[in-house]
Amino acid sequence: MRSDSRKPFDAVRRGPQPTSPRPTDGFKRETFTLPREAARAKAREILTRFPKAAYMTEVEAWRELDDGRIEFTMRRLPTAD
Repeated sequence: MRSDSRKPFDAVRRGPQPTSPRPTDGFKRETFTLPREAARAKAREILTRFPKAAYMTEVEAWRELDDGRIEFTMRRLPTAD
């Protein structure tokens, strides 16, 4: 019988922590939090300015917040080939 009160998931918490909150895959990421219509307009603006064919631009993640605003992350290559 174990005499300490540690649980198996405690080891995960004590384990190595990531050094960077974002992957280092060469993509540039920008996160926005805007009202729904403004979020749509901003995403369209970025997709027009940095076309998918050249920059691999995409909405990487999005969610609706409790207040109705949209938080989204755009991902693209920093330069076109």
